[in-house]
Amino acid sequence: MFKKTTLALAVSGLLGASAAQAAMVYDQDGTTLDIYGRIAMGIEGGGAEENNVDNGEEFRNFGSRLRVTAGHQITSDLRAFARVEWRFTGDERNQESGFDEVRNSYIGLDSEQFGTFTAGNFDSFYDGEVMGVFDVYVERGYEFAGGGVQARGDSLAYMTPDLNGFQAFVAAKHYSERGLTPAQQSAEGSEVATQGGVVYATGPLRLAAGFVDDKAVGGGNDETRFGATAEYAINDAFAARLGYETRDDNATLGGGFDTVGLGGSFATGAWTFHLDYYNIELDNVSDSRDAWAAAAHYDLSNNFDVFVELNDANEDAVNTYEDDLYYAVGARYHF
Repeated sequence: MFKKTTLALAVSGLLGASAAQAAMVYDQDGTTLDIYGRIAMGIEGGGAEENNVDNGEEFRNFGSRLRVTAGHQITSDLRAFARVEWRFTGDERNQESGFDEVRNSYIGLDSEQFGTFTAGNFDSFYDGEVMGVFDVYVERGYEFAGGGVQARGDSLAYMTPDLNGFQAFVAAKHYSERGLTPAQQSAEGSEVATQGGVVYATGPLRLAAGFVDDKAVGGGNDETRFGATAEYAINDAFAARLGYETRDDNATLGGGFDTVGLGGSFATGAWTFHLDYYNIELDNVSDSRDAWAAAAHYDLSNNFDVFVELNDANEDAVNTYEDDLYYAVGARYHF
């Protein structure tokens, strides 16, 4: 759904792009059906030690999932598509249910001439198109807005076709109170959270900027979130990235911040390396937080990769609890 239009993005997303090769199980008369899945497991340790909670080593699941994608060519220019994706626990025996989350479930229409319309439960376009150039880690290290920011469920979105390197998008999520009694309804009532942005790609350079109406009902603070990123492919192997995200403080809910991110990815052979630094300034907090993340990913084959990741979120700079260096070592099999 989200279009990666430059070499810079291809380098940053090398692991996912090279390993996530869906299997075509049906292709006839313009109708296709793909199945993709992965089982990911490893060991993690460190991180926040809040309220004396143990943060020692643990064998765990790292985002195992199963995905089905379908499509049908309606005309030479218009294609219908659908996707559903489930998460499941891969490290423990689960007898109560086969899956623990429906991550995505959406339908849409895609046209080279008119753009792409999407409806249902999908990740934030703002996150994927604007801030997502920093989302290169298997587990931790991504300090900008996540894929669920005012998205995933009851959402509509539109993205323009590529117009000489330019693309724009707009999306809206409806928080409905239909079916609730007056006692169950929130003070805000029914809400619609919008987001939008623009992307420009030319040669090795990719620029993106966007906004999110960050409603409190969706985990925000009723202020607007703004973000912008720039990514530049210095050569075929190395891409550098710069990002900025901000949100005003709310008089009642707080939640204001300014975050700057700087990083890069380097790919050579089967190896991909990532390194990112963030400075996070929280409103009404005297100290800023300096976080960093680093990772090494290695593709043993198109279907099997291993990873080592480090992250120092430096939460103890603005909180009373201790924050140790987080580390994760694991492997993923893609099928």
